[in-house]
Amino acid sequence: MTSLRVVESTFIKSSQSIHDALDDTMSEVVFLGRSNVGKSSTINSLTERKALAKSSATPGKTQLINFFEVRYRWSEEDYSLRFVDLPGFGYAKVSKTLKEVWQKNLVEFIQKRISIRLYIHLRDARHPHAQIDKDVEKYISEFIRPDQRYLTVFTKIDKLNQKERAKLKRDFPGAITLSNLKKSGTQSVHREIFETVFGKREW
Repeated sequence: MTSLRVVESTFIKSSQSIHDALDDTMSEVVFLGRSNVGKSSTINSLTERKALAKSSATPGKTQLINFFEVRYRWSEEDYSLRFVDLPGFGYAKVSKTLKEVWQKNLVEFIQKRISIRLYIHLRDARHPHAQIDKDVEKYISEFIRPDQRYLTVFTKIDKLNQKERAKLKRDFPGAITLSNLKKSGTQSVHREIFETVFGKREW
């Protein structure tokens, strides 16, 4: 089996909305999830860069759309795409006006950005049935295109015991479980990204 790995990852730009974003000339993988689900930690684990994506101790602090260029190597060839880190939803302690602008900008980006190929919805394994996550899944299903894919990834799987993990896998058979702490599950995410964007299977 030819090894699939990330060989380079670089922060490119932060944007407030689709209108000041990068040109949509490269396939993009969007990471979305609640404010404290571990989006930054997940991006850092996938790229093996400790501080590529900046995490905040204050939920809802990251208010910008952050773009990273990521280069994979597979079978001695390089493949480039972008990771896009979206502001967390379910945030608090932001003004009503900011929340309205933020929501509008995010909705517009998620719906209209033509270069998005994969939505990775990060969900907390300890709260798998949170209503806000159900709402987001339903919302994306209403406009997702045939050339796009939606993937559920449960973070913080190391916080669950064996019985809880088994139930989670029964309830969400198509989801990937991930532990950024123990570095487990990242290769499964890489494979899904690579197959979705480039149409190639690692095995």
